[in-house]
Amino acid sequence: MENEIIAMPRIGDKAPEFKAVTTQGEINFPSDFNGSWVILFSHPADFTPVCTSEFMTFATLEKQFNEANCKLVGLSVDGLYSHIAWLRTIKEKIEYKGMKDVEVKFPLIEDITMEVAKKYGMMMPGESSTKAVRAVFFVDPKGIIRAIIYYPLSLGRNFDELYRALIAMQTADEFSIATPADWRPGDDVIIPTAGSCGVAKERMEDKKNMKCYDWFFCTKPISKEDVERKVLNK
Repeated sequence: MENEIIAMPRIGDKAPEFKAVTTQGEINFPSDFNGSWVILFSHPADFTPVCTSEFMTFATLEKQFNEANCKLVGLSVDGLYSHIAWLRTIKEKIEYKGMKDVEVKFPLIEDITMEVAKKYGMMMPGESSTKAVRAVFFVDPKGIIRAIIYYPLSLGRNFDELYRALIAMQTADEFSIATPADWRPGDDVIIPTAGSCGVAKERMEDKKNMKCYDWFFCTKPISKEDVERKVLNK
């Protein structure tokens, strides 16, 4: 039905399942990626400048994301042959910000029917009824959606933030903490509220390094080296 409303998935939901043809063969999502984090992201169209800059950046950073146990999967509502031609053009003709000869090796989903885009709420009629917006879904190793970020067609994504968010969520899982604003590895982390700092201190093994600003706001240090060792296996 043309006016059918499909609720987009939410944080904490199981990632909706689908099979799709991609530039790297057929995939079953998210089951093919069990055990890994995945960033599933949509772009409006092939052969467009903002999308080209984004794909070059993602492809350049792919190794860094893979080392953080994260796979990349792209999507637009273009066809497979358009995808292949566009990615070939990127590799053979586009040089941007020192990036050149960039080969996109992660899968790019063909979604001419818009089935996947609609299932994930990537179509925003108020923005465009024929192009997917720039959606980003972080899916954890158990297939659970952990974060969602949306950008309009005109705004290219901040890839430093995408990587920062990934590492922050992995760190929160590994150390059972939360991360404050602008957190990066090596910064102090938030100890989840335990009713009072006194209670929190009783539960903390390393009480001397704990700092409380008030009963609801306590932090502790986790070194960059500990994050790299536990999260990035360095």
